[in-house]
Amino acid sequence: MNKRNTFIREFRGQTIGSVTTQSTTEESFQNEVLRPILKLQNDLFVASFSNYITKNKVDFYSHSADKKTSIIEKTIQKDIKFRNVLKGMIIGLFTADEYTIYIQNSSNLNKRMMSMLVERLKSQVQLFEIK
Repeated sequence: MNKRNTFIREFRGQTIGSVTTQSTTEESFQNEVLRPILKLQNDLFVASFSNYITKNKVDFYSHSADKKTSIIEKTIQKDIKFRNVLKGMIIGLFTADEYTIYIQNSSNLNKRMMSMLVERLKSQVQLFEIK
C-alpha cells in the first residue's frame, strides 16, 4: 500500500494553490489533491467529453460558445452516469488516506470536484471541434 501512495503522490505532482494553517480541510484537500488530479487528467476529461458528445449525438457544434458552455454544465449536472465516470477518473488517483478524508465529506467534496471540472472544461470549449 505504501508504494502505491508514494507513487500516486509523486505522479500527481505538487500542490496547486496555497495551503495554510487557516485553510479548512476541504480547501487543503482541494489544493493538495483535487487540483493536481484535475490538471493531470485534463486531456482524458476533454477526450471523455468529446466522446460523450459523439456517442450521445449531442447537438453541440452548431451552437455559440456561450451555449456550448451551458451544454457542458448541464451535461455534467444531469447525466449521473457520466458524472460518476468523471468522479471515478478522479477518485482512482486518491491514496487510501485521501479516500478516507473524501468519504467523510464526500457530498461537499463532490460539489467542489464537479464545479472545478465544469469550469476547466468550459475554459477549454475551443478544444471541442468537429472531428
